[in-house]
Amino acid sequence: MPQRRQLLGTIRVRTEKETLNPCPQMAFVPILKAEPFIWASIDHMEIRRQHISNKMLKPLAFTYCGLLLCLLTGCDFLQHTSSLSDVMKAQIGKSEDSIPSYPCTLGAHRGASVDYLENSHPALMAAAKEPRYAFVEFDVQYTNDGQIVVFHDKRLLRLFGKLAAIGNSSYSELLKATDGQIARYEDVMDSIDKKVNIEIKSQGDDKEDCRLAEAIIADVRYRGRENDIMISSISSAVIRTIKEKHPSIQTGQIYWITSSTYLHFDVLTERLYKNFNESQADYLMLHVSNLRNIERLLKLKPQGKTVMFWDFDDNMYLVRKNYHDRLWGTSAIANFWQRIVYKFT
Repeated sequence: MPQRRQLLGTIRVRTEKETLNPCPQMAFVPILKAEPFIWASIDHMEIRRQHISNKMLKPLAFTYCGLLLCLLTGCDFLQHTSSLSDVMKAQIGKSEDSIPSYPCTLGAHRGASVDYLENSHPALMAAAKEPRYAFVEFDVQYTNDGQIVVFHDKRLLRLFGKLAAIGNSSYSELLKATDGQIARYEDVMDSIDKKVNIEIKSQGDDKEDCRLAEAIIADVRYRGRENDIMISSISSAVIRTIKEKHPSIQTGQIYWITSSTYLHFDVLTERLYKNFNESQADYLMLHVSNLRNIERLLKLKPQGKTVMFWDFDDNMYLVRKNYHDRLWGTSAIANFWQRIVYKFT
């Protein structure tokens, strides 16, 4: 073996090109030393074989480690993930074979609002404890004494049969009128450790709506939970102001029904995205009836934007078509592993 290594030391191992076209390069190999040449060729082939094996094994090892990591950590995200085809079947009664079954992250709209009174403390706590929800959504607005309460409507009429308006009542008056069922924002945030989507209930006054948004942002930063929240609103002016003053805050622009909901033409979907882009929001938040237009919504979706769907019950869905489509505050690495595990499971 030492003799072989000594002989090989005088021989230049041929490159891949030289192996394919050996004749011009044969001068580098002593003609009378056939044995060393054979050994050099064998060693070169072994090196190439190992190189090819490494190229094939590295991605497999990378994927295996990711799968193992996710399994060891419980793969929690799988508990709050559904497929787009299942979401479409549940919401509009059909799915499109031409659309890949992208993963969808599940959230709780107004908390666990099917089993409990919407936006109430019990509904929000139940959603926070429910593994299938990755995030919890709730609405906020001011009382007339400056308290921030969690409530959707302007008045108590729909839920409590009373005409009292939230903005014209004090917190103590609202507590009495709702038998203590109206929740304060600060109490809810003290109790929820999941990611949250906070909707600024527009009162038709952009100045007041922005003042409320500023108060929410100041509070979440004080709590050190900026990465846990996404602020949404139907008011494009509010969302645009937030993005201009606080670009790191994730935002969502809410729509219910538009012309593209039932008229599935590219020009109408492009118009929707044009209006959406003017707000500079990160998430387009549509009612589930817009799932009928899902093919164009995903085809024309602007780079770096994410589509979400909500319903009047407790369902919300974040569609993860691309690698940047992920729940706010989720790292790119975690998102990468989640997509791999979803694909293989």
